[in-house]
Amino acid sequence: MTELVVQARGLGYHHATRRVPAFTGVDLDLAAGERVLITGDSGSGKSTLLAVIAGLATDGEEGRNLGHIIVNGTVGMVMQDPEAQTILTRVGDDVAFGAENLGVPREEIWSRVDNALDAVGLDVPLDHVTSHLSGGQKQRLALAGVIAMGASIIILDEPTANLDPGGRDEIIAAVDRACRRTGASLIVVEHRPRPWAGVIDAFYRLDETGLNRISADDLPGVPELPPARSVLSGTIPAVETRNLRPTWGPARTVRIPQGYSTVITGANGTGKTTLALALSGLTKTASGEAYYSDDIRRSLTGPPLKWSSRDLAQRIGYVFQDPEHQFVTSTVQDEMELSGARGERVDKLLARLRLDHLRQANPFTLSGGEKRRLSVATALVNAPRLVVLDEPTFGQDDRTFVELVGLIRELTEDGVTVVSITHDEAFIASLGDHREVLT
Repeated sequence: MTELVVQARGLGYHHATRRVPAFTGVDLDLAAGERVLITGDSGSGKSTLLAVIAGLATDGEEGRNLGHIIVNGTVGMVMQDPEAQTILTRVGDDVAFGAENLGVPREEIWSRVDNALDAVGLDVPLDHVTSHLSGGQKQRLALAGVIAMGASIIILDEPTANLDPGGRDEIIAAVDRACRRTGASLIVVEHRPRPWAGVIDAFYRLDETGLNRISADDLPGVPELPPARSVLSGTIPAVETRNLRPTWGPARTVRIPQGYSTVITGANGTGKTTLALALSGLTKTASGEAYYSDDIRRSLTGPPLKWSSRDLAQRIGYVFQDPEHQFVTSTVQDEMELSGARGERVDKLLARLRLDHLRQANPFTLSGGEKRRLSVATALVNAPRLVVLDEPTFGQDDRTFVELVGLIRELTEDGVTVVSITHDEAFIASLGDHREVLT
């Protein structure tokens, strides 16, 4: 009889600040060495289910478990936000951290670290500073730490969502190699599961009825969307830089057309986020110049970095790669009203982004996709003329993905300039009116 490493019956979890459980009625038998992938709508409880299996969501002040679960083995989890797992300042030390805490002999740890970094394709020195890694590189760092631990159950929460296509394929191959070498069982959550089809044994969908097995033929594909628009000749730039050197990376000369959707693409680690932060007036620059149109400035002078917080929010909205970096209050409603917005504007955005039923929920208890949509809503609530979004479609199911793309297109139809950092091919095809490719 095949050994079961996870056995769940009627499993669920109820956050203390929510009226209904995050999920209920989950039955799951995971055999040793088996690999499964779970998909489902944004907010269906996928990340919470993983946290329960990993022992991170337990009975306490934050919530309570429902049903029963037995886990036999060492669990290593890469969470939806890999930065939350980055503990130490140097790459080698961070990868070694889990193995050290499990009491792995010192002489074995560093060979494990080297092998894990090689497996995930993170080609940086062991003393490389972790804070200098891109979001995609931090995803690989977290996975390397799990591999170095020698976990017998590997749990991955959207591990390829912030990676370029090449990086995505490398991570899937790395996970496959790690599982084959170690015999580890695997549980993956993904909204775009098709690239995993060759390495997964069974696919499941989580919804209000529980966890239901689906065939590979029923996996969701890439949504069909209207194509991108051509930028008309003579369009003035909303933002134009000349040899602008951010705090990291080379000098950049870019031209963002006003009233269109621009996508910034490039391999992980090329400095996309650093450039976006500089364009948004949120970080200093080392040299060079940036010019902003009158539509954005609206009578203000000087660089955006010197504008007041209120003036900046009314002109430039920014959505961070990690949405939690934007949350400072205890409810969704308070988060929306933090900068002074009230009434119809707040109500309309919450309804449009399917968050109106979560007004009193703590933002930190939302699903990854819900957090992303809330961060977008807070950036738009002051009606800025330039909106910059870092990986805006992370954590979205097909329906909310299409709705978010539609919302961004509506912004440009109203004359708002939108800049998005993305690796998503479908997003680029529909909203890449103008492209800036960083190398």
